[in-house]
Amino acid sequence: MVLYFTLVCDEEPNRVVVTDPGPHTLEVLKVIRRRTGLSLWHGKVLISRLPATLLEDVASDVAAATVEELRAVGATVEVQH
Repeated sequence: MVLYFTLVCDEEPNRVVVTDPGPHTLEVLKVIRRRTGLSLWHGKVLISRLPATLLEDVASDVAAATVEELRAVGATVEVQH
């Protein structure tokens, strides 16, 4: 007898992608540092290669909070499923 199982995930993994840092790049870098733990230098390198994936495979609430915080400082950000 062979049994087959289908795994059902409650939530799809999300990616937070920065497409434009906006006019306040330093403030965006500070948010990136808080959210990812990257140094300011690594954050600057990340911002210089846009569009850049900031967070990958995160829950929707973490992605929404990060997007909200980045948009508050003027960045253009999107969540991809």
